[in-house]
Amino acid sequence: MTRPAIYLDHNAASPLRPEARAALLAALDLVGNPSSVHAHGRALRDTIETGRRQVARLAGAEPKQVVFTGSATEAITQAIVSGSKTFASNAIVISAGEHAAVSKAAEATGLPVWTIGLDADGRIDLDQFAAAITRADAENLSLLVALHWVNNETGVVQPITRINAMVGPTRHTLFIDAVQAFGKLPLDFAASAPDMMAISGHKIGAPAGIGALLVKSHADLVRLIPGGGQEQGRRGGTESAALIAAFGAAAEATNYDAEAMRGLTRHVELGLRAMAPDVTIFGEAAERIGNVVDFAVPGIRNATAMMSLDLAGISVSSGSACSSGKVGASHVLAAMGVDKALAECALRVSFGWNSTVEDADAFLAGYQSIVSRQRRAGQAA
Repeated sequence: MTRPAIYLDHNAASPLRPEARAALLAALDLVGNPSSVHAHGRALRDTIETGRRQVARLAGAEPKQVVFTGSATEAITQAIVSGSKTFASNAIVISAGEHAAVSKAAEATGLPVWTIGLDADGRIDLDQFAAAITRADAENLSLLVALHWVNNETGVVQPITRINAMVGPTRHTLFIDAVQAFGKLPLDFAASAPDMMAISGHKIGAPAGIGALLVKSHADLVRLIPGGGQEQGRRGGTESAALIAAFGAAAEATNYDAEAMRGLTRHVELGLRAMAPDVTIFGEAAERIGNVVDFAVPGIRNATAMMSLDLAGISVSSGSACSSGKVGASHVLAAMGVDKALAECALRVSFGWNSTVEDADAFLAGYQSIVSRQRRAGQAA
């Protein structure tokens, strides 16, 4: 199978960094079990702890606060399902724009789920959130608040500082899905308010299959996977030293150039407006992470556009990659009040560590041909 020439789906998974590949292969040459006390085991343990320190640095965390997991989804489930038990939560608070990993974990607790809406620009409705905190305080309820920092579809940055302040040092527990923020925004987990955060390896150029839950010392979670005493007793199972080494190397190599990313997205947005003045760019009025353009041109359905671009060797998406390959309307856009017909035209272009202006130009040329065909078809009709 021919590899696509242009990859613009970094929010789904970023290509493997050379540093991560080298660390992965080096660790695969090691033999043994990292829990063994002999020299082979100690070499693997050293590899894991090096990776832990590297990931901790990028997250602004203490190494002991990093608990490696098999994915960000596992970390999210551990935080929400186990966290709700550990902290004796009475209800889970999420937003209408959460990734399925958060919303499904909230449902799995069996507790009431309070859903906070989004405004038209994709920001969490802080008035609704404040009302939920007020209600809980009045009813003497303990909430587990589980919210995303950066939306994976629109790139909208949520007002986490204000959310931190509203939760405050109360009986409530705060978990942040930082998967799309990690490596793109400054994280200072050790000094910040959230009790827990989830991060992922394959969003920053590590292989899939490795994530981490950042946990404050007071969050002595009920273990989701009991097993042995690995990961400070927080997650059983023999650690994958190779994946952890790659995760650490990718974290060490991450040097997100926000201005360069914004330059690429501005270039795409200007190009889209030139070819289709009726284009809608979702979340445009909100603060955005800078590497994502989530847009729609009326009448050009995303399924058709994605197929045409794919045939041209250009990979983009219609939103989350974790929806069993479905292409259609987004629950995030629905929560923003976007008309269903327009939402079914939404495409997401996301850039990453190896993206270039040539990639952006190739996408614009490919999408221009789609727009031109639509216009010719409209004139013929």
